[in-house]
Amino acid sequence: MPSTPRKNILWLARVERRFHSWRERRARARGQRPTVAAFPGYGGEGWVRVLGRVLIAPKVKPLGGGEYASVRGWRSFASVPVAFAQVSIEVDGVTHDVVADRGGVIDVELPGDLTPGWQTISMSVEGSDVIETRVFIVSSDVDFGIVSDIDDTVMVTALPRPFVAAWNSFVLDEHARQPVPGMAVMLERLTRDRPGTPVIYLSTGAWNVAPTLMRFLRRHLFPSGPMLLTDWGPTHDRWFRSGQDHKAENLQRLAKEFPHIRWLLVGDDGQHDDALYTAFASEHPDRVRGVAIRRLSPAEAVLAGGRTAVNDHAAADVPWVTGSDGAALLDRLTDVGVHPGT
Repeated sequence: MPSTPRKNILWLARVERRFHSWRERRARARGQRPTVAAFPGYGGEGWVRVLGRVLIAPKVKPLGGGEYASVRGWRSFASVPVAFAQVSIEVDGVTHDVVADRGGVIDVELPGDLTPGWQTISMSVEGSDVIETRVFIVSSDVDFGIVSDIDDTVMVTALPRPFVAAWNSFVLDEHARQPVPGMAVMLERLTRDRPGTPVIYLSTGAWNVAPTLMRFLRRHLFPSGPMLLTDWGPTHDRWFRSGQDHKAENLQRLAKEFPHIRWLLVGDDGQHDDALYTAFASEHPDRVRGVAIRRLSPAEAVLAGGRTAVNDHAAADVPWVTGSDGAALLDRLTDVGVHPGT
């Protein structure tokens, strides 16, 4: 009956909350205090979306040389999320007190008149050191933006097959993660001649891995941009949060926040990007400049759980291209006029 699984999931959510509360009490008893992991946000004229997470993080001692040498994925999940923490956020000289959610995540829209481009805001919790982060303010004159998936679109991850996903997320050294060939160049060229273009990385990945993904994007010279991730674990009505719902809801939000922007949607055919982008383009054809779908290799498709069928978009209202890597996609985008070329 429908009521039984709902009851079980509510029970599981309560267990998860009690477990994190127990971990938090132990960490505080050892003298550890919360801090804010601040992530890049974005905004428009008069408002800003602030993103971050309140954590009690273990100390990490790299085993080798270099800035991020021997940082294993499991360390991203060793931090203790602090639920419902009160966070002070300063935007444009004004301090706002907000409350994190049950997973410690901060995702809040605040007022602020900031100049278009990258600007700095700050956050703190429980008297901790002030943490600065950047937000990208989009000018009302900008009419082009990019939304890109991460897993198997800009980074080879072989998701969502469980064992491979666990290996990539928990075990693999950061430097072992490989970029999809040509994707950084493609995104850079699409934004180079369009000053002020927002690049939003929209993924079903957990907020736990946000620092790892930020370092990956920076190390491989991808354009800077906010990441919209999700929080793993049970909710009030399901075992795990829906990645598809997360992506669909954020696409709708971006369409509402920036009615003057037409988006290039970038994804791959290994999960559900084609269906997701098809639905969004059908509902908002005037908000989509084009769609670029990376085709996974046969080996990647097997590791990703099988290739998702891609519909025939020959009659689509927006340009729709596919290619095996960034170079091929850039060529196709040039052919259909999304990229002006050189």
